[in-house]
Amino acid sequence: MRTIDELTEREVLALAISAEEEDGRIYADFAERLRTDYPGSAKIFEDMSAEENEHRRSLIDLYVEKFGNHIPLIRRQDVRGFSTRRPTWQLKTLGIDTVRQSARQMEIESSRFYRHAAERTSDAAIRKLLGDLAEVEDGHERAAENMEEKHLSGGKREEEDDSARRRFVLRIVQPGLVGLMDGSVSTLAPVFAAAFATHRSWNAFLVGLAASIGAGISMGFAEALSDDGKISGRGNPLLRGLITGAMTTLGGIGHTLPYLITDFWTATYAAGCVVVVELAAISWIRWRYMDSHLLTAAFQVMFGGALVLACGVLIGSS
Repeated sequence: MRTIDELTEREVLALAISAEEEDGRIYADFAERLRTDYPGSAKIFEDMSAEENEHRRSLIDLYVEKFGNHIPLIRRQDVRGFSTRRPTWQLKTLGIDTVRQSARQMEIESSRFYRHAAERTSDAAIRKLLGDLAEVEDGHERAAENMEEKHLSGGKREEEDDSARRRFVLRIVQPGLVGLMDGSVSTLAPVFAAAFATHRSWNAFLVGLAASIGAGISMGFAEALSDDGKISGRGNPLLRGLITGAMTTLGGIGHTLPYLITDFWTATYAAGCVVVVELAAISWIRWRYMDSHLLTAAFQVMFGGALVLACGVLIGSS
């Protein structure tokens, strides 16, 4: 995968063409799914879909004029930094809130892409078209932002600062949650395997410490190198990497520290209690910030953690 800065002007236009086509089809899907319950919102998405198709035609005309008839296939998933668009059939619920947030995120990302691409091109015609498209995408974002209070039936709702919450979730909560889950769950097996294999608290502590720090370094680098944040809006990659690495280490250290207790069984019981607290915290964060059902999130996290813990105990006891 390449970053947006590594693409040529020809490749940037090809990417923009495929992105506009994809967004237009997603908006059409939104309109179809919302038509029965929210006809006003469905009409807005129909218009947005038609406008995306006009953008695609304008981009194709400019591409043919500049580079000829062959348009290479370059998609969002081929460029580092873009978030993948999920098809509507993958969304379990598609209410007005979900659609509104999805549309706003799509337009914000598209606007960032066009502005960043326009800054890099030296061709006046390409620069003008990309700049104009960025302005149009900003207008779409405002339309999506106002959709709920204009078309959602029922009483008035207080206007929420969705943009600030989204940035917080993207830049802080998501990388932190990924790290906490990896550190809490992936280190369970080696810590408890070492504990039950040797029945020595100090050995389990050393294994847990090494696994936690090693996983933190690995996850931190992986997160920092995965996305530069320019298009996705996920912020500084070094900050995300630091958050992910720190939370990964913290997740593993939590159930490792009890093995500083010299009595093996006391340390093991204490470590087990810490594991329950860690998994409960992960479930709460998923419920609070990731729109997961609390009981579903708790079951998934607890079940996965129990499996990993059981593997460690069985392997260590064998």
